[in-house]
Amino acid sequence: MTQDVEMKDEEALPQAPLPSDSASILQHLKEGASFIEAASYTKEVRRIARAVRLTIQLRRKLTAPLLSAFLDYALLPGSEAHARLSAYLPKDNRHGMEVDNDDAATSAVQAPAKHILPELEIYCYLLVILFLIDQKRYDEAKACSSASIARLKNFNRRTVDVLASRLYFYYSYSYELTGNLAEIRGNLLALHRIATLRHDELGQQETLLNLLLRNYLHYNLYDQAEKLRSKAPRFEAHSNQQFCRYLFYLGKIRTIQLEYTDAKESLLQAARKAPFAAQGFRIQCNKWAVLVRLLLGEIPERIIFMQRGMEKALRPYFELTNAVRIGDLALFRNVAEKFAATFSKDQTHNLIVRLRHNVIRTGLRNISISYSRISLADVAEKLRLISTNPIADAESIVAKAIRDGAIEASLDHSNGWMVSKETGDIYSTNEPQAAFNSRIAFCLNMHNEAVRALRFPPNPHKEKESAERRERQQQEQELANHITEDDDDDF
Repeated sequence: MTQDVEMKDEEALPQAPLPSDSASILQHLKEGASFIEAASYTKEVRRIARAVRLTIQLRRKLTAPLLSAFLDYALLPGSEAHARLSAYLPKDNRHGMEVDNDDAATSAVQAPAKHILPELEIYCYLLVILFLIDQKRYDEAKACSSASIARLKNFNRRTVDVLASRLYFYYSYSYELTGNLAEIRGNLLALHRIATLRHDELGQQETLLNLLLRNYLHYNLYDQAEKLRSKAPRFEAHSNQQFCRYLFYLGKIRTIQLEYTDAKESLLQAARKAPFAAQGFRIQCNKWAVLVRLLLGEIPERIIFMQRGMEKALRPYFELTNAVRIGDLALFRNVAEKFAATFSKDQTHNLIVRLRHNVIRTGLRNISISYSRISLADVAEKLRLISTNPIADAESIVAKAIRDGAIEASLDHSNGWMVSKETGDIYSTNEPQAAFNSRIAFCLNMHNEAVRALRFPPNPHKEKESAERRERQQQEQELANHITEDDDDDF
């Protein structure tokens, strides 16, 4: 916006002076609007991304008078967008003082009309939605986000895509807060199809795909989520946050489908790539990663549960890990009953049920290491099996563990014994080689991902070539002028 338009708008809608802090925040919002306006004319999307980052920093400081003042600045007073968004702000404190309606209407008519950029209009929608969500006015946020999506369908500009991806997220989030997430699934699928057909390269595809996966997983529709994920077109991730979400959802799907190795890799990568400030997301990743490692027969390190700010949230999983580590089935039952509400809230109760077999196998492995020969009755007692015929259950458990290769032992059915075999030297096997190979593969994979994540200025080689070309043309021009001057002197 030009300086003349700003001054005339301020004269047309007089307001009481805002406090210094609010005036500073308003100035920052105007600065973000200038970034968006410049990006709209120059087609530089990075300026819009910068404005969005600035807005997120100011999110908690937004107030109704502040937003009202910014709407008067960014939108044409009396326009449809201005009236629609102003309706969501409290009418008693939108302005610092009351302004006569007739005078305000006259001033609005006298003010010169200005063209409303689509990017600025969508940005105003985003600000109002953030304000409504922070004020816990979820129903109004849902209505405002629905109106913004309907308005967004009228635009097909690449400079709107960055703001659109943010709007899509809060559109889904507002419906999730009101418990109506299933209502927008069809609309999200249609938006994802449109973004795919337009070959969006600025984050809409990955944002909408993650929102759809979250929608399916919210209702435990893992098969449908996997079908969508497998058939969705491949694209390069542009946002680290969206890529982390995708890895987390992929890890949950792989876990439910019993593909624990792939699930572990995805969950650990999501936890490692997540920003340090996203503590809640990192806690969820660690919860699922701990369970997956336990299902794989691994025992997570204690330092995982001692991370700063995560001790309390991971306490149930720490006690669960301790029960699995020592192979105590009774302790495992007590922990599962004690934290049943927590596991149900985290949607990990089904995985806890799967862990019972791992607890029995761990206890059996400890018994086989400690005893060269032990009766099946003592095995059942040490495992604390509760059944009508614990000896028969112990025999079947031992037989299955021997068949799966979990323990090196043999069954003496006639005497009712389990005879353990002598453990050989592990370094004479291929296990150390396999362990080193997995570590090397992990390090190489991390290096390759770090290289792919590097960001470079757009077309730096072309800029260098153009600069060299201009310099060469300038030298040739100087040489030609010099030759001409020499010819004139000779003449």
